[in-house]
Amino acid sequence: MIVIDHQPSRVNVAVFGEFTFADYKEFEEVVNFKVKFEGPVDLRFDLSQMAGLTLDVAWEEVKFSRAHAHDFRRIAVLTGSQWIRWSAWLTQATVDADLRVFEVEAEALDWYKKAGEKGSAESAWQAAQAYFRGKGTPKDEAAGMEWLR
Repeated sequence: MIVIDHQPSRVNVAVFGEFTFADYKEFEEVVNFKVKFEGPVDLRFDLSQMAGLTLDVAWEEVKFSRAHAHDFRRIAVLTGSQWIRWSAWLTQATVDADLRVFEVEAEALDWYKKAGEKGSAESAWQAAQAYFRGKGTPKDEAAGMEWLR
């Protein structure tokens, strides 16, 4: 099962159980829409609860990464799987995005915060959203507002 949430310039994806071809096609539709109307986006892929994926998903990922080589700014992958880490490493060779793999949500939040501190408005926005929603950190609206300033 896949859950997709999209915000301005960002797509959040979480996979629970088996990642199927139908799930991947749903993800592709959202990304294609976002890129068409917003340009390059950030992607947060939470695969920490993924039980496995089908072979056709793996092949579709290869094709998709090549077709969208310039459509992502940052890609954060959350996983504890060594296999997914290796797959992300291979994907890095085909995309221009800054792709990082994290084992826990808080590490991804730190990455967004560091980019925000360096002047990335999108990363500051991502950090603010994490505080507002309590993703990777306790919910803290004051901290979220601080990132928006």
